[in-house]
Amino acid sequence: MTQALPQSPCDVPGGPGGRHRDPEPSAWVAKWAGLVRPGGTVLDVAAGAGRHARHLLGRGFRVVAADIDVSELGDLAGRPDCEVVKADLENAPWPFPGRRFEGIVVTNYLCRTILPILVDSLTPGGVYIHETFMQGNERFGRPSKPEFLLAPGELLERVRGRLTVAAYEAGETAQPPAMRQRIAAIDAPSARLVA
Repeated sequence: MTQALPQSPCDVPGGPGGRHRDPEPSAWVAKWAGLVRPGGTVLDVAAGAGRHARHLLGRGFRVVAADIDVSELGDLAGRPDCEVVKADLENAPWPFPGRRFEGIVVTNYLCRTILPILVDSLTPGGVYIHETFMQGNERFGRPSKPEFLLAPGELLERVRGRLTVAAYEAGETAQPPAMRQRIAAIDAPSARLVA
């Protein structure tokens, strides 16, 4: 299967044409979403076909699903617990100025310019869950350009001094074969974390 190259230095494709087609949520997201306050509002960044938005809605969260292309999110529009937002996250102003979220989920997407905004958009106690490709992925195919791949430890550095890391992984994954970084971090002092 051939994947389209990213069209922007922020994009990381998840499937053909840059859209992630797997209907199952990321195991990382499913595992760490439980840290988000029950019933809280979660921002699904670059929601794509909505696999994480649907998973989070099924767990009782309110969801804001944002993407430049919302054509695959039509069934979610109009639900009282879901807000579908068509937004260019890379080339337009941040679409949620002043809004705060109990959770933020990002998968298979990297836009370094909005990473600080995401961290600033958490409520106290809010949870940031991010999983995407890192350097070394070029041996498995796309994405392979350095601007689309996290540097070693980059997600840790992005939250250092701002969030408390609950979990972090970096390295090769088996299915699908890739090099990934994953983080789950909380806007809370480490003393407040519950094991």
